[in-house]
Amino acid sequence: MAKDFSLSWDIDALNQAYRHGYMSGVMGMERQKCPYQGEVVEAAWEAGWEDGFETCELKPTRQLAS
Repeated sequence: MAKDFSLSWDIDALNQAYRHGYMSGVMGMERQKCPYQGEVVEAAWEAGWEDGFETCELKPTRQLAS
């Protein structure tokens, strides 16, 4: 695994931040609630959040039969 110690992030950390962001977006969390610090890892979380939020908005709502 490639790791850049000077920036304190690696590809696994970025993937994890993206997945967390995606789930946050799907669940409707506010975008400002990013739990990460650091420009690169925050950007990964935000990219995941945007994708998750968009996925959530694109899903048609299902009506329950009465």
